[in-house]
Amino acid sequence: MSDELIIGGQRIRPGARQKLEIPVADLYTGSAVTMPVYVARGKKPGPVMFVSAAVHGDELNGIEIIRRLIAQKTPKLASGTLIAVPMVNVYGVLNQSRYLPDRRDLNRCFPGSARGSLAGRVAHVFLTEIVSKCDYGIDLHTGAIHRSNLPQIRANLTDPETRDLADAFGVPVLLNADLRDGSLRESAVSMGAKILLYEAGQALRFDELSIKAGLRGVLNVMTKLGMTNARAKSKRKTPIEPFVATASAWVRADESGFVRDRKKLGDRVEAGEVLAEIGNPFGEMLCHVVAVKSGIIIGKQNIPLVQEGDAMFHIAYFKGDEEGVVEHIETMQEVLNDDALNSRASESA
Repeated sequence: MSDELIIGGQRIRPGARQKLEIPVADLYTGSAVTMPVYVARGKKPGPVMFVSAAVHGDELNGIEIIRRLIAQKTPKLASGTLIAVPMVNVYGVLNQSRYLPDRRDLNRCFPGSARGSLAGRVAHVFLTEIVSKCDYGIDLHTGAIHRSNLPQIRANLTDPETRDLADAFGVPVLLNADLRDGSLRESAVSMGAKILLYEAGQALRFDELSIKAGLRGVLNVMTKLGMTNARAKSKRKTPIEPFVATASAWVRADESGFVRDRKKLGDRVEAGEVLAEIGNPFGEMLCHVVAVKSGIIIGKQNIPLVQEGDAMFHIAYFKGDEEGVVEHIETMQEVLNDDALNSRASESA
């Protein structure tokens, strides 16, 4: 880490904490839109890591994770630099929309261009002002509208250092995810950064378990990188062992109609097991939605209405070790609930 760090034309020195507003582009009214950025620098040299949220403007869990991360009094940042960006797609947050006003998906517009579309310009600003200065990054996401994701990390797990960071994050499910053209992760990796993508919860909703797991995971990674002096929380209690999914697939609806779920997020399912029923308005059952292979439900549709062909259940496969995955999902829930109880007890003491 160099002593020199300039973001948005402002110099941030070692040991400093600074809030920045990076100009993006104005609204129709002429009001300026800026990207909020929080920078914390340790006094000692070390890694530079960004944590970003709301690349999709309706994915709100990540915003709350970063709010709590910034508000943390402990552990102290011992070395390196943390760059936290709670809202990359400010336009989407304002409109409660996944997209930008030009209807583009920001996470398919990287690296962007200073003279391109609005989405391309936002991507270019974020990449040049933030990502280009970082060695590591954690990008926070949720499921789409009316879909929930179990807390999970998606990353290039064939890279040993990235795999170590994914293990340290401390969630039970890891997916080895290919890079998508135009994604933030693709551009960041091409610039030499190691990136984790955290998926948990659903759009336009706060999910407390997902938020707690995300905050804990970010702090664990910072500890792994030597940015804090604290021990990773997941090492203090029962370890939350991560399991790498060998593959995953969505089970889709064969009929249109009304849904009655038989299974929930995080459940273990066997091949041939019924996941849900689809019926018509007259109370007649049209079909069963059935698991093709044994696995763990890591994502599901929440709305009880479905069109033929809709993705309903996202199932990950684990080489016959599904029981261990379920056990560690339960461990994660217990550990996070214990942390919440201990936190409330200390606040009232």
